[in-house]
Amino acid sequence: MEKDAWGHPKLVPKCPVPSDIDISHDIVRNVGILPIEELAEQYGLLKGEYFPWGNGKAKITLNILKRLETQPNGHYIVCTGINPTPLGEGKSTTTIGLAQALGSALGKRAFACIRQPSQGPTFGIKGGAAGGGYAQVVPMDEFNLHLTGDIHAVTAANNLLAAALETRMFHEESQSDEALWKRLVLEKGYFSPIMKIRLQKLGFLDQHPTGATIDSIVPDDLTAEQRSKFVRLDIDPSSITWNRVLDVCDRHLRRVRVGEGPNETIQPRGTVKGETPRTQHNRISGFDISVASEVMTVLAMSTSLRDMREKLGNMVVAYSRSGDSITADDLGVSGAMAVLMKDAIMPNLMQTVERTPVLVHAGPFANISLGNSSIIADNVALKLVGSDGYVVTEAGFGADIGEHSCLQ
Repeated sequence: MEKDAWGHPKLVPKCPVPSDIDISHDIVRNVGILPIEELAEQYGLLKGEYFPWGNGKAKITLNILKRLETQPNGHYIVCTGINPTPLGEGKSTTTIGLAQALGSALGKRAFACIRQPSQGPTFGIKGGAAGGGYAQVVPMDEFNLHLTGDIHAVTAANNLLAAALETRMFHEESQSDEALWKRLVLEKGYFSPIMKIRLQKLGFLDQHPTGATIDSIVPDDLTAEQRSKFVRLDIDPSSITWNRVLDVCDRHLRRVRVGEGPNETIQPRGTVKGETPRTQHNRISGFDISVASEVMTVLAMSTSLRDMREKLGNMVVAYSRSGDSITADDLGVSGAMAVLMKDAIMPNLMQTVERTPVLVHAGPFANISLGNSSIIADNVALKLVGSDGYVVTEAGFGADIGEHSCLQ
């Protein structure tokens, strides 16, 4: 049997060329793919630096970047297209094909880096994003559907923030400053780390007469006015930019009214129960597709777990009636969002039909975000191939947006 440059059985294409899914099934069931452990260790990953996810996928830990920080980077190739089309242009196929040519045919250490596809286009007219023909990632069905659940983690983190935003408005519009202070602070008896971020944002430490530090400040140090400003975000509903998301193209959820349930009523603050009727706490909102969430952009742009936690906390979701920005840190949920994303920040290792390694990570659209795979995935691949190797990364949509974002 003829071998490729790495000593693996050489791919023998069929003629006529079968459909993409038939090729994937044939490679997986009949030709065979490399066990993911063998592929990982072939490219220098140590045990404990990757976690197998079945036979054909694995998560790569960020510890690899620390171990290889002095390793020279490989050559960096960006694959883009002139302009996008509804059916795609073949950038993923070209990216995979070029990586296979460098690796399987020429024997170079080569990685492809591509985004994880959204289920919206996958179940729409465009279809999946695994490449095509004999230049695709396998198993194709696992690649296009769920993969290791990263998009679901983005969905959960995004919607946790949406729920916190809605709930905060619900309670602020019906409770006094004293009641909010008791719920948020006095029941704890101290300021949690995320509360101290808000204290610093409000500049209370600079105003404190005793010169309290962020570590020494206690609830009793705040004046009544400061307490009110601390607990009351005073969100302007018309300024909210944060929608809920799901990874399905469901056009009827683009504009919805939330808060219509019988328990979503409030006694407006400052009114007397029995004299003033309760009001329905509702508003017009909507759903976006999960990959359009800013959480997905943060995932693609992060360089570490700590960096992701900071970026999540800085996301602006609305403004107060006085014009102050309201962030995830202000709502107190950025740490919980980071916990939901702790596995999603690790790139996914897969392989092509010719057993060339592929890192699949993040999936931001280019028309509303950066349209590229993650910084972490590219950095991991560049370290693993070394100075003589090649990393082929795809810049999504057209050169005017995807490649532009990549080069920025």
